[in-house]
Amino acid sequence: MTGARILVYGFGPYRQFKDNVTAKVLREVPNRRWLKKAVFLVKFQRSQFIQAVEKFTPDVILGMGQCSRGRLLRIETRAINKRRSSKKEKARQIVPRGAPKLISNCRLQLKGHARRSCNAGDYVCNYSMYVILDFLKRRQLPIRFGFVHIPSRYDVMKAARLLEKTIGHIRRSD
Repeated sequence: MTGARILVYGFGPYRQFKDNVTAKVLREVPNRRWLKKAVFLVKFQRSQFIQAVEKFTPDVILGMGQCSRGRLLRIETRAINKRRSSKKEKARQIVPRGAPKLISNCRLQLKGHARRSCNAGDYVCNYSMYVILDFLKRRQLPIRFGFVHIPSRYDVMKAARLLEKTIGHIRRSD
């Protein structure tokens, strides 16, 4: 996919986290005309995600979210149709009568640095994944989508180098 337009997004601060590792990683990635970087609010706000996709019209979307545990990156393979603001709250559907789960369609190459995960949780990271994947499916858009969770204490420069390598791989692949 040489010449692919890529949208990479992360999130701003939330809860007890005054910084978000994903926003720091995005700041370290050089600006390029074919690359759009976005830092979203940590809110269940569909429009912020859809507007970014519609405005930039990417060929590939890479989402990044912060996780509070673990030492490896997690490549999320699916989003579930559930959301909740806290563990005390009962989960609700993101899209009423929507698919129970939606599968990521972008193979990310992070060998040795990441593990595959099929549980993006039920907070805003999963919400962003589900909203975007549902939008792409409904509009029948041929946009590839992948998502990676980065531990909050992960080395920012290492994550930025891995992201740049992943972006380069995507741009060179068919």
